[in-house]
Amino acid sequence: MDTTRRDFLTAAAATAGATTAPDLTYAQTRDHDHQDVPSDAALRVKSLESLLVEKGIVNSEALDALVDAYEHKIGPHNGARVVARAWIDPAYKQRLLANGTAAIAELGYGGSNGVDLRVLENTPTVHNLIVCTLCSCYIWAILGLPPIWYKSAPYRSRAVIDPRGVLREFGTVLPEDIEVRVWDSTAEQRYLVMPERPAGSEGLSEEALAALVTRNVMIGVAKVMPPQTGGRG
Repeated sequence: MDTTRRDFLTAAAATAGATTAPDLTYAQTRDHDHQDVPSDAALRVKSLESLLVEKGIVNSEALDALVDAYEHKIGPHNGARVVARAWIDPAYKQRLLANGTAAIAELGYGGSNGVDLRVLENTPTVHNLIVCTLCSCYIWAILGLPPIWYKSAPYRSRAVIDPRGVLREFGTVLPEDIEVRVWDSTAEQRYLVMPERPAGSEGLSEEALAALVTRNVMIGVAKVMPPQTGGRG
């Protein structure tokens, strides 16, 4: 079996199976771009795939196509491109804030049918934070697989009760005069945070700007780092 496919399926299985985390600090420390997965889970995924293919329940080519989609077509790099375009194109930014679903579709991305995508702009006086208190509603097409901590019970409850405390656990400390707005995603309504463009990024290309925008930034638990100290992480 292809190693890339096995690694992807292992990570997906671990993500799907994790519904809680001991605490947010632990969850976000372990959940960056890669998942720490026990070797026995990898073996179970390998065995399960082999059995499903042997029984004709799934097709290995279909699995390869799914892996390719999540590696190259679906993920936070798409959302980062949306943000970067808004930073350099005022007209696009206006359309994005007025009708997120339509503006995101202009770049070839979209959500599930019937789902409204709304973009929330961070400003010097307002910081937006996204949560799904019921489950893990999330814009998969432009953010990729939801992180473990996003689906965890501690995050889902505390993001509403103590959003500043949650942000501090992610290293984001906001001045008291900045308003924190918490947005609860649903099956019909999903959100994307458009962060403030960082100082010192005026001369960067759209591609370089997109490289500064991470998944956590677009959820609202982090801020964009200046280009001289930041990057994708």
